[in-house]
Amino acid sequence: MSNDAIPLQSGPVFRIDKFVVPAEARPGFIAQMHRIQQTLRTWPGCQRTYVLDQTGGSGEFNVVTLVEWASEQAVASAAEFVKKKFAEEGFDPVAFTKNAGVRSDQGFYRIA
Repeated sequence: MSNDAIPLQSGPVFRIDKFVVPAEARPGFIAQMHRIQQTLRTWPGCQRTYVLDQTGGSGEFNVVTLVEWASEQAVASAAEFVKKKFAEEGFDPVAFTKNAGVRSDQGFYRIA
């Protein structure tokens, strides 16, 4: 193993996606996020999922999704599965969010 290799870290990994969703697109967008997360819940290593709809405050992001994964390996495995599933369904998440006028900020997180 090379000294340059970065070892996988243990412990949960969180995928947090924040969205600015126009009011007219919000119901359909939230329904699609629930559908995606229902699929993710069936995958090994998925600990929990949430779709959060802002009810107050001044932040610009009004929809947030959170998925907790048991490990980096679970994330990698699920990513391949989801990519294949979307291709089979003909669903393009980038086009979907663009057509809905949605802006996003997405990332992976660990407990600090």
